[in-house]
Amino acid sequence: MTGPSVTPQEPRSTLRFLPLALFALLAGLFLIRLFAGDASRIPSALIGKPAPTFDLPALEGLADVPGLTTEDLRKGHVSVVNVFASWCAPCRQEHPVLMSIARDEALKAKGVEIYGLSYKDETANALAFLQGVGNPFQRVGVDPAGRTAIDFGVYGVPETFVVKGDGTIAYKFVGPLTPSAAATTLIPEIMKAAGN
Repeated sequence: MTGPSVTPQEPRSTLRFLPLALFALLAGLFLIRLFAGDASRIPSALIGKPAPTFDLPALEGLADVPGLTTEDLRKGHVSVVNVFASWCAPCRQEHPVLMSIARDEALKAKGVEIYGLSYKDETANALAFLQGVGNPFQRVGVDPAGRTAIDFGVYGVPETFVVKGDGTIAYKFVGPLTPSAAATTLIPEIMKAAGN
């Protein structure tokens, strides 16, 4: 008489825990990155380098507001270049801040000019946007394909650049400007670019 048959047990494989370990590792990396810092401080490879070469036409229908070229950034005054679009909700949120910066007498006294780069927008929509909420820009260049924005290293709209009078990019702000960000970050960067 033989006893019950015993099937040999295979050693437990550690491979079955591999997906769980990979998931935990990825979750940890995402969690660390989530709290790693301010997204508006994404570095730009163009900081300290000349602005890219471009020649953008004016926004049709916006009276007395010319287009934007690289040469406009090299006229000896600090330029603030804001990349915007009418379809961009954060651009609409930051617009009152840009209007406030445009009215700032201290910046005007320094010769600071604010320029707009209309990113991948329909002419009629961009025009209606600026006519509806106000135009803070002395110049507006139309970038329908987004090529110039790519050359600037734009990740998405809105983004704002501070450009020194010689055309060198001094600072890049990613995301919508808030009154606090303008007061504590952007305006000090403008003043620094102006030599103060």
